[in-house]
Amino acid sequence: MAKFKLKSKRSTVKRLRATGSGKVKFGRTNKRHLLTGKARGRKNSLRGSGILSKQDTRLVMATVPYGLPK
Repeated sequence: MAKFKLKSKRSTVKRLRATGSGKVKFGRTNKRHLLTGKARGRKNSLRGSGILSKQDTRLVMATVPYGLPK
């Protein structure tokens, strides 16, 4: 009898990527709309992507049994 495949949490796969060294990279939020009400400095700090902490990485990797895409 065949074994069952585990499902990955699709929201995690769509929002996050793995780096070459195994860290987890994410895109910043709050940069899509209603930007006129946000300060310039706040919008500048939302540029680019971020890296998850080690503690959060452990939690995220538990939701994707086969890893994140590169």
